[in-house]
Amino acid sequence: MSKIDEVRSAMVAAMKAGDKERKAALSFLLSSLKNKAIDKRTDLTEEEENQVVLKEIKQLKETIEMTPENRADLLDEAYKRLAVLEEYAPKMMSEDEIKATIDEVLIELGIDKPLPKDKGRIMKVLMPKVRGKADGKLVNDLLAGFMQ
Repeated sequence: MSKIDEVRSAMVAAMKAGDKERKAALSFLLSSLKNKAIDKRTDLTEEEENQVVLKEIKQLKETIEMTPENRADLLDEAYKRLAVLEEYAPKMMSEDEIKATIDEVLIELGIDKPLPKDKGRIMKVLMPKVRGKADGKLVNDLLAGFMQ
């Protein structure tokens, strides 16, 4: 079952249950997935569906960061929407898994002690392995820890 079908059926269930906030979040996600499929002019792969979900989650987190604290109504709505979207997000790698992947890449590239000048070469090999499974900022921070 594609994520579009999964989200659509969950949205119908939310409508039947009268859960307007959940229905709105799912409707928003469904439209994002459909728009991506229309842009691509073919069905989305699982990885592309996951990228859409992660993009929406990232935008919501940015909205939460930018929203003033005195706007509790907006923050509450954003947190509820975020909780719904996270149900459809792919399982993310833990820090230990990311570190193990960084070790593998360093061995693959033959780098014993990475230097800042090696970062571009390392990231070029590392990012395709963790894309969609780990937060890029976290990967960057962990790699920086290897370079100290």
